[in-house]
Amino acid sequence: MTLADIGAAQVMRAVEEFDRLGRRAFLERYGFGPSRTYRLVVDGRSYDSKAIVGAAHGHLPGQRPLKPSEFSGGLDHAVRLLTDLGFRVERSPAVDADAGVGVGVDAGVDRLVERIAKLRVASTAGGPRLYQPITLLWAVGRALRGEPRMLSWEETATALRGLLGRHGLRGERPRPDYPVLALHRAGLWSLEGHTGEVPSAHGDAALHQWFSEQRPEGGLAAPVHALVAGSGQARVAVVEAIVERFFDGLDEVPLLEEVGLYEDSVADDPVRDGDAGPVDPVAAAAQYEKWCALVDRREARDGVRYRERTVRDPLRSGPARRAVLIRCGDRCENPECPGQPDDRTDRGLPLLEVDHVVELAAGGRDHPSQMVALCPNCHAVKTRGRSRERLREILLEVALERHRRGPLPS
Repeated sequence: MTLADIGAAQVMRAVEEFDRLGRRAFLERYGFGPSRTYRLVVDGRSYDSKAIVGAAHGHLPGQRPLKPSEFSGGLDHAVRLLTDLGFRVERSPAVDADAGVGVGVDAGVDRLVERIAKLRVASTAGGPRLYQPITLLWAVGRALRGEPRMLSWEETATALRGLLGRHGLRGERPRPDYPVLALHRAGLWSLEGHTGEVPSAHGDAALHQWFSEQRPEGGLAAPVHALVAGSGQARVAVVEAIVERFFDGLDEVPLLEEVGLYEDSVADDPVRDGDAGPVDPVAAAAQYEKWCALVDRREARDGVRYRERTVRDPLRSGPARRAVLIRCGDRCENPECPGQPDDRTDRGLPLLEVDHVVELAAGGRDHPSQMVALCPNCHAVKTRGRSRERLREILLEVALERHRRGPLPS
């Protein structure tokens, strides 16, 4: 077979593999270096075009991936193939890796968290001002719900004034122009539709006048938005980084609830057609470890406060639930399961429910080592059946053993 045999389906499988492994691991697996001139763009994210084509060839029936020496990544070969298939390919001397473009999810998340940690903010005696974290959390919540990235200045200002007024716990004024300008300088926020340069200095009157006159559209920078819109791992990591740095000594829950980030769904990835296929066991094990690390970190940091505040913490249970669903390999984890339903949900997912073996109110942990994936029948037995106490003892051992062993092949 030749390059011409590669279709869009093979390219998308290579893109999905890139997303699972991350850029570095993907390039190492297939022996490619970074693309220096051309990049494939899919859903706002960039990929090394030649490496994607080489890997895509390996997804053809009975074929192996192509080596870098076996074809050209230029206009007459890989680029032409991708454009003929309807993909967008951009010419660029260097990929903007600092903003998370052109790298896998893991690297993009790490770099975004680093940028949040380096944000320059004003401080009070009680801690850092909350202008920028409130603005970022609001935008991440909008991305989670699939709302448009860019908004008019009027809509942005109205939303942020309200949030700053209700959740500005360190004396923040309802001035949305402050955080928007600061995040724009940090490369995390886009401003469009204005004339001339964006102001480079603070100043109440001048800054207010510029935004009032220019009324720019704004929103998260495109690569940042693509990352938090498409990756539950990214959203959880960003929320964790913001809470850890800016909300020490404060209760962030009311703000997270208002912006829609205090739900289990914060950890979910969008489900697209074909996502329910076989999972790379190496990638699954790595992802399981990442979710468990997020759970462990949050439990170590504020487990006591979480016990006092509520018996359920979605920012922990969301990643824990995702970890269990990766671990179970699409199968009920009750060893005595009489047979889970063969049917699937409308999204193509198995009919499984993640359950705490020991209820949180009874002192259980929001942790994969005490959680299991159960089919509806086994869940009902565990919850209401006469044999539920015996089953809970079995499931507690199963949860710990499965946690130690890691994901099953799906």
